Amino acid sequence: MHWIDCINRCRVHVFSNGDWTHARASKMSDLLWQKDGVRVDARIMRFLAGNDVVLDREFFLHDITASKAHVEGLERIGVLDAGELDSILAELDALAADFSSGAFVLDERHEDGHSAIEARLVERLGDAGRKVHTGRSRNDQVLVATRLWLKEKLSELAMLCHDIARVCLDRAAVEALPMPGYTHLQRAVVSSSSMWFAGFAEGYIDNALRAHDTRTWIDANPLGTAAGYGVNLPLDREYTTRRLGFTRMQLSPVYAQLSRGKFELAALDALASAMLDLRRLAWDLSLFTTTEFGFVQLPDEYTTGSSIMPNKRNPDVIEMLRASYAPVAAARTEIEQLLSLPSGYQRDLQLGKASLWHGVSHGLSALSLLPDLLARFNWNPAAMRAAIEPSMYATDVAMEQAVAGVPFRVAYRAAAAAASESGAGRTPETSLAARVSPGAAAAPGLEILRDRLNALKDKQRAVPESNH
Repeated sequence: MHWIDCINRCRVHVFSNGDWTHARASKMSDLLWQKDGVRVDARIMRFLAGNDVVLDREFFLHDITASKAHVEGLERIGVLDAGELDSILAELDALAADFSSGAFVLDERHEDGHSAIEARLVERLGDAGRKVHTGRSRNDQVLVATRLWLKEKLSELAMLCHDIARVCLDRAAVEALPMPGYTHLQRAVVSSSSMWFAGFAEGYIDNALRAHDTRTWIDANPLGTAAGYGVNLPLDREYTTRRLGFTRMQLSPVYAQLSRGKFELAALDALASAMLDLRRLAWDLSLFTTTEFGFVQLPDEYTTGSSIMPNKRNPDVIEMLRASYAPVAAARTEIEQLLSLPSGYQRDLQLGKASLWHGVSHGLSALSLLPDLLARFNWNPAAMRAAIEPSMYATDVAMEQAVAGVPFRVAYRAAAAAASESGAGRTPETSLAARVSPGAAAAPGLEILRDRLNALKDKQRAVPESNH
């Protein structure tokens, strides 16, 4: 089941079940922060909890991983003994296995994923389980789980961008079919399918680099900063940093809270960069697949039929890809608006979790379709060549005269006056062969782009992964 469907289903259950108030209050009676004599209002709890426990399913295994590192750190400073540590680690591994198999379901019985972990440990281990929260807060729990999740997603983004760039380079190297090059959506000069692919290849190499660099920037361990002011324990934060695969410690507890939202925005910015290129690529394909252009034929599975018009095959996938920048931009905007806050933790930040998850998951889902689509669509060389009209050689004429010594502006005016006759004796191939500036059709430098891509892949391989 898709996460959004799951969330919506849970929302319907919550608001349609007449027994929700009693059930929720009884199931959540052991709230971590509950004080004696204070009544829990189920309506307020419903508002506060929202979809948090459902969204926490996405981060739950990372939360368990961080919990393992935390209790190992507690044993290193004498808060836990070796036997307690072994039993807690065994139960955390069992919980991870049960969650992965579906034997344990994170649902409305729990306020959130953090509470569910502690409740399970207390249920199975008693007092040893009650020690697990020593020296940490749900604030640094959510920070570290989110940070581990973001690192994983940025690695995925970098690899998707790498795959897209590779497909583009592969096709650019073997296909140089003449086609019109456009400015202002008007036919401008002779271009080629190779130049089109090379442009997006370099774009996605840059996108992969940005994802990698963003991952490096946010690769800081907040575990042990607690609620934003540290704790009166000599926590071995260097150990948990190494144990979780972070490259550095996020030292200031105050900054750990200040960085919440800021790092999420950086990840969304890296994703948005790739999505902007996807939107422009999808726009091109939207135009190229029309009858009016006829340059591209999509694989059948990337089109759908009309519910009323039997003659139609619609490029719905392309159109959805074109639209997919919007959820990423919306997520970024919502989180940015939440950050109008003073320093320290504020509950407002909880609302950013859904935005972050939705933007990142939708963006990566869209990008994952692109390598196969780019590898399999077919060009229509005859239609592309037929769209090259004589006036598109006018720039070639002006440049040739300039090389012969005619001042360029004089050559420009002469070529403009005779633009309709510019194609006499010329072919698209000769026009492309004359384009010798670096990166142009006759000097595409694909090997340079390939070297950049390979160097980036080596850099990605050198990045240590988190220890799950």
